[in-house]
Amino acid sequence: MKSNIKIGIVEDELIIAEKINMILGDLGYEVCETVTNFTDAIKLINSDKPDILLLDIQLAGEKDGIDIAQHMRKHYNVPFIFLTANSDDLTLARAKEVRPWAYIVKPFSKEDLFTCIEIVLSNYKDGGQIHTGESENKSFTQKDFIFIKDGHAFRKLYLNQIHYLKSDANYVTAYIEGGRKMMVRDKLDDFMKQLDVKYFIRIHRSFAVNIQLVDGVYPNEITIDNTTIPVGKSYRQELLTALGLSPSR
Repeated sequence: MKSNIKIGIVEDELIIAEKINMILGDLGYEVCETVTNFTDAIKLINSDKPDILLLDIQLAGEKDGIDIAQHMRKHYNVPFIFLTANSDDLTLARAKEVRPWAYIVKPFSKEDLFTCIEIVLSNYKDGGQIHTGESENKSFTQKDFIFIKDGHAFRKLYLNQIHYLKSDANYVTAYIEGGRKMMVRDKLDDFMKQLDVKYFIRIHRSFAVNIQLVDGVYPNEITIDNTTIPVGKSYRQELLTALGLSPSR
């Protein structure tokens, strides 16, 4: 149970608000009374002091959810998640300006909401912050695993499950144990910044590998689980050093 976590909801569609309220209650969170506008949202923050705010972007009245977020950034240290049915470029651009901790597009599932809330709370407690970028798929480091954004959800991926990474332009595919794979919209260099450098190393302009799983080293390639992966000349020495080998071996 998570009864010590208090969540505020700013949503002017009452049916949706009630559904969110029920989901949060089922998940064990303490839920504040739902509010529907800028003025009441500020009163809610001051009076109930929620740990996190679920904030609809489109609200009735002159000020919308982004206005609330702007005010929160200036005056309160409370993380907020945007909930919205609008994923158009203009809405996304305005939302990114206030740097939300997360952004969920309606309709979303109970699992989507739970995972998103837990990631935000964990990052907040650790003193970190999620910044939205232009990419639709981003991942966030969390101890020995990462969460990869997949559509409306975040999928947990343990680092020791990743065998190797392959880059293709602005996408990275993680090849995982069991023959599975996951694709992320990111550049290989940026994605690798989230990984433990003791275990993951770049061996080619298009490939990085988990050096714990390398089972064969050859002049121009390595093997992992019977898969052959090329080794670039400029990366070979670093690979050999990481494996505790020398060029003469």
